[in-house]
Amino acid sequence: MTSLIDTHCHIHDSEYEFIIDDVLDQAKIQKIETLICVGTDLRSSKEALSFSQTHPQCYASLGLHPHLATQSLTDLKLQFERLKELAYKFFKSKKLVAIGECGLDYFYHKDLRIRDRQKQLFRWQLDLAKELNLVLIFHIRNAFDDFWPIYEDYKLPAVIHSFSDSADQVKRGLNYENLYFGLNGIITFSKDQAQLQAAKLIPDHKLVLETDTPYLTPAPFRGKVNKPEYLRIICNFLADLRQVEADLLATQTTNNAKRLFFQ
Repeated sequence: MTSLIDTHCHIHDSEYEFIIDDVLDQAKIQKIETLICVGTDLRSSKEALSFSQTHPQCYASLGLHPHLATQSLTDLKLQFERLKELAYKFFKSKKLVAIGECGLDYFYHKDLRIRDRQKQLFRWQLDLAKELNLVLIFHIRNAFDDFWPIYEDYKLPAVIHSFSDSADQVKRGLNYENLYFGLNGIITFSKDQAQLQAAKLIPDHKLVLETDTPYLTPAPFRGKVNKPEYLRIICNFLADLRQVEADLLATQTTNNAKRLFFQ
């Protein structure tokens, strides 16, 4: 089997009860060689850094999720300043590879005031990634109309995590040399033909794979907790969908992840 990189998981997060040795052992059996542990708030970001320090195959991303924008701008600013301190403390460490997940989520948030705070929180993190020359991990849901003009101001190396939108958004993203698309278990159980077509349209050199563990468990394990070992299932499904050899897709996506996060 060709090695894979899980570019987005949350196995480090104390909110979830993983038997870490078992999780990592099973990932190793499936040749998941590297995992990026992604923060969504100040606590989980600190945990991602700490976890990555003690697990050689794991790396960290620090971020404030758009869901946090239900809080006041003052509270968000305070949290961001603490995140920024953490990032500056560790940015020379090879274990810190990205800022995120950050972005815009309008699916759950209709209030325009919350959306405005999301935009501000997003720009703060874009500025931080630019300052530290770090990759970004984006969470964008039902918000591409507002996302593209903001991203146009930065054009930084990034991945749109858990991409599940339309072919039009894929085509828009191809205007940016350093913007990648992350696909996960959603694609294995999607019945949306437009969504499947969009997944097929992503060029090989712009695709990375992720599990989003413990969420979005792929078929045939729906209803169970997701695990990094299932990344192999996602890779095989996508290879069939895109009509390519699984080893070729594994090689390409692994090289893409290395180019994005580790160069």
